[in-house]
Amino acid sequence: MKILGLDTSTLMTTCAVMDGDNLIGEFSLSLDMSHSEALVPMIKSLLDNLNLKVGDMDGFAISIGPGSFTGLRIGLATAKAFSHTTNKPIIAVSSLQALALNVVGHEIVVPMMDARRDRVFTGIYDLTGKDIKTILEPKAIEVAELIKTLQQKQKPMYLLGDGATRYKDIFIEELGDKAKFLPGHLNLSRASSVCILGRKRLSAGDVDNIYSLSPEYLRDSQAQRMKRNKEGSL
Repeated sequence: MKILGLDTSTLMTTCAVMDGDNLIGEFSLSLDMSHSEALVPMIKSLLDNLNLKVGDMDGFAISIGPGSFTGLRIGLATAKAFSHTTNKPIIAVSSLQALALNVVGHEIVVPMMDARRDRVFTGIYDLTGKDIKTILEPKAIEVAELIKTLQQKQKPMYLLGDGATRYKDIFIEELGDKAKFLPGHLNLSRASSVCILGRKRLSAGDVDNIYSLSPEYLRDSQAQRMKRNKEGSL
């Protein structure tokens, strides 16, 4: 079973192909270019190097959010196009759960993405078992509120992602030795993790509807907020 995984939820553009349990190729780039410029050429290069075509895939796994509004739309549109043209299933996975897979075997894992204005997209997960156990559902939350939640935890916790990096000093000050951090490369999103989660759903026959599937933003876009504020002032 071959799965093409895509993740454009952060500044990192990443794609990967897994064949069964084996990762056979993965490209990741964080460059000064948009996902719309980087993603499709990257996928083509990856598949060419593997001597594969889009039609050889058994399914397409896509990081559905939370994350960058524009990035999520571009990634999902690309995955939908592949799914439509090949008549192969599309499988959505949580950006936060995919990021959490950078840490395995730990009870409290807190992946987070910078949501600006002292807020992060985050969830809390237990990765000690066979399946990911959700302790806190994904949400957009103020860093101060997240710290209050984490202060109630008695065990060490692994904080990762660009949100953890940006607010690292605050977390250390407020959480002390309970806050554990990872090397830089483990704070980055990986399409191979999207493949792993997508393959599990596909194997169980749990796939998404290409027509109704939409990004999980967890908050309004800036354009939507501006429109709402404008309407409220009328």
